[in-house]
Amino acid sequence: MSTMMLLYMQWFLIFCGAICLLRLVSGPTAADRLVALNVLSGVTLGFLVIRGLSEQRALYLDVALVYDIFGFLGFMAIARFLKDKFSEEER
Repeated sequence: MSTMMLLYMQWFLIFCGAICLLRLVSGPTAADRLVALNVLSGVTLGFLVIRGLSEQRALYLDVALVYDIFGFLGFMAIARFLKDKFSEEER
């Protein structure tokens, strides 16, 4: 039963990732796209952890940890860029 639940969770996370990709492409503002990218990063992180549990391999967990670190740093860099861009437009 637990293998079926892990399989259903993987498919659910793939579905959520597809919805996030649609929002990333069609987001009307840069802030919407940034939030969609951050949510997509979290969904990918969850997928890697679930995949590692279902295959009983720790490699997926290591990759998920590194992916999470780079995802957070990328999010912070893009947020800072957008903050600087919007502050220049207000002047």
